[in-house]
Amino acid sequence: MRYLKYAFLIALAIVLATLALANRGAVTVRLLTDDLAAMVGFNLSVTLPLFVIICGGIIVGIVVGFIWEWFREMKHRTQAETERTARRKAEREVKRMKASDPKAQDDDVLALIDGSKA
Repeated sequence: MRYLKYAFLIALAIVLATLALANRGAVTVRLLTDDLAAMVGFNLSVTLPLFVIICGGIIVGIVVGFIWEWFREMKHRTQAETERTARRKAEREVKRMKASDPKAQDDDVLALIDGSKA
C-alpha cells in the first residue's frame, strides 16, 4: 500500500511539472476592468505565470470547500458534544448511585444500564 502511495505522488509530481512547463507564459490578472478602473482611479494588477494562476485557483477552491464543510458540519459536532456530555453525566449518576447504596449492585435496572447483565 505504501508503494501505491509513492507511485501516486510521483505521478502527481510529473503531471504538475508538465503542467508548469507547458504553461510558463506570463498572464496579467487585473482586479477591475479597464473602464471601471478608469472610473475608480486605480487598477490592481499582477503578472504571473499561468501555472501559478491554475494551481492557486485549485488551492483556493480546496480551502473554500474545507471551510464550507466545516461550517456545514458544525451542527453535527455540536449535537455529538451534547450527547457525549449527557452520557458522561448519566455514567457519573450511575456510579454515584452504586456508591451510595450497596444494594444497588443487584438492581437489574442499573445492571442493564451498566451493561454487566443481559
